[in-house]
Amino acid sequence: MIDILNKVLNKRKKLAIGLMSGTSADGIDACLIEIEGNYTDTKIKLIDFITLNYTSKEKERILKLCDVNTSTVSEICYMNKYLGDKMGQAALKVCKKADINIKNVDYISSHGQTIYHMPDEQSTLQIGELANIAALTGCITVGDFRPSDMAYGGQGAPLVPYVDYILFSGEDKGRILLNLGGIANITVLKAGGKEEDVLAFDTGPANVLIDEAVRITTDGRQSFDEGGKTALKGKINEQWLNEIISEDKYLLKPPPKSTGREYYTKEFAMNLYEQGIKKGLDNFDILATITAYTAKSIKNQIDAFVLDKYKIDELYVSGGGAHNQMIMKLLSEYIEADVRDVENLEFSGDAKEAIAFAILGNEFLCGKTNNIPNSTGSNRKVIMGKLALPSL
Repeated sequence: MIDILNKVLNKRKKLAIGLMSGTSADGIDACLIEIEGNYTDTKIKLIDFITLNYTSKEKERILKLCDVNTSTVSEICYMNKYLGDKMGQAALKVCKKADINIKNVDYISSHGQTIYHMPDEQSTLQIGELANIAALTGCITVGDFRPSDMAYGGQGAPLVPYVDYILFSGEDKGRILLNLGGIANITVLKAGGKEEDVLAFDTGPANVLIDEAVRITTDGRQSFDEGGKTALKGKINEQWLNEIISEDKYLLKPPPKSTGREYYTKEFAMNLYEQGIKKGLDNFDILATITAYTAKSIKNQIDAFVLDKYKIDELYVSGGGAHNQMIMKLLSEYIEADVRDVENLEFSGDAKEAIAFAILGNEFLCGKTNNIPNSTGSNRKVIMGKLALPSL
């Protein structure tokens, strides 16, 4: 075992695959990167990227696991194995696309699929069995990062800020890195700041309620609002929007904090839809207002917890929500900073989180701590991750 690990660790440059399946449960992002060094000396080169989409049936099964009313122990057990195999397939597919033999890959690092997150109880569950990924690919596999942070009093989230600090810190300008997956989260980077200056937390909903509203208003025929085009047909009900913001208890909690589908549930979305109907709004106006909820809650959280301590010049957006034209338009209107897609930093916004977990896996293999206590609430720096070795 030691010989296998030493062979990888002694390489100046490594080939790595990062795997990510987010709250939206749309599919598995897989990136193939070349990585050199660690911590602030980390250098990466993106070789290729794919998304292995979930079928509608797979997505339905995953979302049922996230709901205490529809989840079962047997289904969790089965899907842990099933998704491990699927994640292994995603790793093989990104290699095939890049025309690189999987045998040349030094390690795989997987976030897994979150099905339940209980930050206040320091408990969480990500599935996608690491042993299956390792067996299918023949690669050293790292994953299950969050529990290590939680074991030391943290919330196990957000984890990407560690990577944001490594890759995107600037000497001259204060930046926010905003990721819009199912849940919205920010990393605040002080101009010329140190790691202990990083502030990061989940701001609230991103696509999770928008997607659910689309399913409700189309009777399940659509699962998301491509490009925000449907929401742009509606008109925001400003009074109702302000009511939604004021009634969201999560927004009142100070950082460090994290959230997920456990709070922003299907029932939460249905309640919003029914409120909109009672107010006499049509489906377009309801979707427009729920979309504005994402943008307005981000502004609310930046105003409440960031601007009193940090000067922000730029805000860079990544994740699926970066493709939503309405969200991007509203962010530019709401926030007094230059709002841009992270692609402007010559970095793939779609691959960003998969790359982040490849980097977190590299830190783990190098024996380096890879969390930021100021962001997660842990009582110390922690080496996050677990290891699965293939039987070669």
